[in-house]
Amino acid sequence: MPDRDAALTTSWLAARWGVDPVALEIRRRAGELFATRAPGSDEWLYPTWQFDDEGNVKPEVARVFAAACEAGLTSAQLDELFNRRVGLAGGRTMLDSLLEGDDRPLLVEVRR
Repeated sequence: MPDRDAALTTSWLAARWGVDPVALEIRRRAGELFATRAPGSDEWLYPTWQFDDEGNVKPEVARVFAAACEAGLTSAQLDELFNRRVGLAGGRTMLDSLLEGDDRPLLVEVRR
């Protein structure tokens, strides 16, 4: 399972993909990529869990991003959903389900 805390900076990701950082910003604003910022920081961090081994957004993650865009969710709202618990017992989150390849719990919540 991918490290849920590992993240890449905009400059690293742009260099790795050979794209202008502005292209990443456009994709982030369009909801095609997910990024967060630490409080007080100007640097966007792109969690690595959203990417496959070739650097593409995983299909199940892309479906969640598309549904979140359609529902008008902000990145902060989506991040909140990622951290919401699944089920009554245990400490599993919706992000844990997504990392296991199951996008259904998140899609249900996004579409509510």
